[in-house]
Amino acid sequence: MSTPTDLRSRKRLATRRAISLVADRLFWERGFDNVTVDEIAAAADVGRMTVFNHFPRKEDMFFDRDEEGRETVREALRQRDPGVSPIETLRRLAHQLIADGAPYVEFSARSQRFIETVEGSETLKARARAIRDELEHVVAAALSECTGQEATDAGARLAAALLLATWTVAFLEAHRTFRLRQDTEEAKAAFLTVVDKGAAGLKAAMAGTPYA
Repeated sequence: MSTPTDLRSRKRLATRRAISLVADRLFWERGFDNVTVDEIAAAADVGRMTVFNHFPRKEDMFFDRDEEGRETVREALRQRDPGVSPIETLRRLAHQLIADGAPYVEFSARSQRFIETVEGSETLKARARAIRDELEHVVAAALSECTGQEATDAGARLAAALLLATWTVAFLEAHRTFRLRQDTEEAKAAFLTVVDKGAAGLKAAMAGTPYA
């Protein structure tokens, strides 16, 4: 009885991915603000409402891995070893994402096109800032949940803010390194160097709390 549902789910995911790929190509070729939803729908051979059923906002087609990234953080904290602090768990997650070649920590010619597209659009820059703020709330909630603290715990909010600041600097430094060196491995190393330094500072700042 589960087969039809599974089939529908696979077809839905395939349609979503196809729309996203078409949208990315058009955004990169012409710039985000110069592409309409109708043009994306036509290029993907779907209706306008199908596009909106999968992506409520045009920006969501560009940042289509946003929810995947959020769930990765949540899952890492849900599944953490009780003997490993939440901060250390997230530091290790960064290393694992790099080792696995996760798409949201990619530093390559392709990812440079992504960054350049964002930099060329005020709409995308605004959405990127909003996603960062939303992710900070997600991390704070996951930190408090995994340690049994109140959802409003100030320590969780502080740790999340410091963590997001670290990862933002690491992300930007890695892309800067790639832009200068055209070397993916150097960019990965730059990313992890900042993450590790930030984690050390975060552990010191949160000493005496369940997060460190």
